[in-house]
Amino acid sequence: MTIGSMFGDIFKSLFKKPSTEQYPFVKTEAPENLRGKLVWDPEKCTGCMLCIKDCPSNGIELLVVDKVNKKFVMRYNIDRCTFCAQCVESCRFGCIEMSDEMWELASIKKEPFEVFYGRDEDIQFLLDNAAKGETEAPC
Repeated sequence: MTIGSMFGDIFKSLFKKPSTEQYPFVKTEAPENLRGKLVWDPEKCTGCMLCIKDCPSNGIELLVVDKVNKKFVMRYNIDRCTFCAQCVESCRFGCIEMSDEMWELASIKKEPFEVFYGRDEDIQFLLDNAAKGETEAPC
């Protein structure tokens, strides 16, 4: 490359707008079919656990509260998830989806990376049992 062609490129770039995006200040729309945060619907879930068996990163865990009444709580570890959507493909009942709206998941603390999905009373029951030191829910 000659010096003349380099000066030509320098002068061209002096009069162009920068191509840098001002991301945190100017938000752009998420791309179509983006794989964001996992969303689980406990009403559709039957507890077959195919999603857990096929998860390559062990990012999801299904906690059984009452198998007879189909009460489950899903623990989703976002920091382990590879966003491969294998769990979505494996779910026969369509109760797991990848959100295309919740994709900004950065955090300074570890607490937001463990998400519990399910009915509020079931989640509270499991958290209370965990605080007492019980590992399993009574059947």
